[in-house]
Amino acid sequence: MSRQDGGRIISLDTIRGVSILGIFLVNMMSFHSPLLYIDPLQWWNEPLDQATYMFIDIFAQASFYPLFSLLFGFSLVIFRENALRRGMNFSVLAVRRLLMLLFIGILHAFFVWHGDILIEYALLGLVVLPMLAFSGRSLLIFGGALYGLPTLLLTLLLIFASLGGQGIPSELNNHQAIQQSLEIYQAGTFYEITSQRVIDWYFTNKLENLPFFIISIYPFMLIGAGVAKQKWLVRLGQYKRGISAVCYSLLAVGLIIKLLPYWLKGNIAAQYAQDSIGGFFLTIFYGLFIVIMVENEKWQKLLTPFAAIGKMSLSNYLFQSIIATLIFYSYGLGLYGEISLFTGTLLVLVIFALQLLLSTLWLRKFSYGPVEWLWRLVTYSKRVMLFKSEREK
Repeated sequence: MSRQDGGRIISLDTIRGVSILGIFLVNMMSFHSPLLYIDPLQWWNEPLDQATYMFIDIFAQASFYPLFSLLFGFSLVIFRENALRRGMNFSVLAVRRLLMLLFIGILHAFFVWHGDILIEYALLGLVVLPMLAFSGRSLLIFGGALYGLPTLLLTLLLIFASLGGQGIPSELNNHQAIQQSLEIYQAGTFYEITSQRVIDWYFTNKLENLPFFIISIYPFMLIGAGVAKQKWLVRLGQYKRGISAVCYSLLAVGLIIKLLPYWLKGNIAAQYAQDSIGGFFLTIFYGLFIVIMVENEKWQKLLTPFAAIGKMSLSNYLFQSIIATLIFYSYGLGLYGEISLFTGTLLVLVIFALQLLLSTLWLRKFSYGPVEWLWRLVTYSKRVMLFKSEREK
């Protein structure tokens, strides 16, 4: 059984913490460069930068946002069970909670950074709520089918397309968009940067991209909710040896699929399978591996700081955006487009190390992260004790 800390499941917080690092590695490329409009391996043409990109692409891209989506669905079930056990109106609390998340996401997307994911989580979370009345088995089947069937179908279609010699349709290397991003984020006013953020946000969130969110983020939320209802996390310790074998199999197959685009250059099916299938296998590997490691006392000590990050995951996610945009946008240091990918990745490690320290120190005195505390305040519409000393009285 996963160890408990004040009613919290430590393995979940640890997975969140590791996910925050993986997400930051991917997001940092967009913080300091016009990633939406470039071909990364052409834009970063130095060998060290290309090796760095390949590492992020293989080990982090499309593996940590699904993991966070799984945790989001899992947490909704835990939240529901706690509310029902206390005799509270879960529907009212959950809607209030998700609308507050939506509000935070809107502020984040349009006034901090265009790559926000909170808006999608909040809106899709509202669609998940009615599904929580179903059994865990039903949620797993429906979520698995909603992700697996379209993924399999699209992969087969793209294989046939690639056999016909069709290349990868792309909006990459849009020179006008690249130049506009560089000029505005480097030297624009706050108003101009805000306008550019809206353009960039719409580029990835336009209506035609809605099916992508429905067949990617939403199914993972359902699967996470199903896992929570089935109490699989509680029973994992009984099957540690078998799970270890599954873990390494997922890792091996996932890495092979992740490497396909580098072996089959320009192959449209390989590009799609890299994230949709390879990313999925690594997602499950990371989750299972962390759960197993948390049960080991030596690894648990090593991973404890990640649990602190995870307990304050929303605060830390927003902190990363704020500090990164202050470094790269004109109203900060104005270094947008001025650093290498390798340097940006080193900066991720420095900022994350600072977050590990600050989160650990913060949780010695406080029960929640600052944004988590505000989130709970709005959710429950009553005073929530922030200081640990208050809770002890």
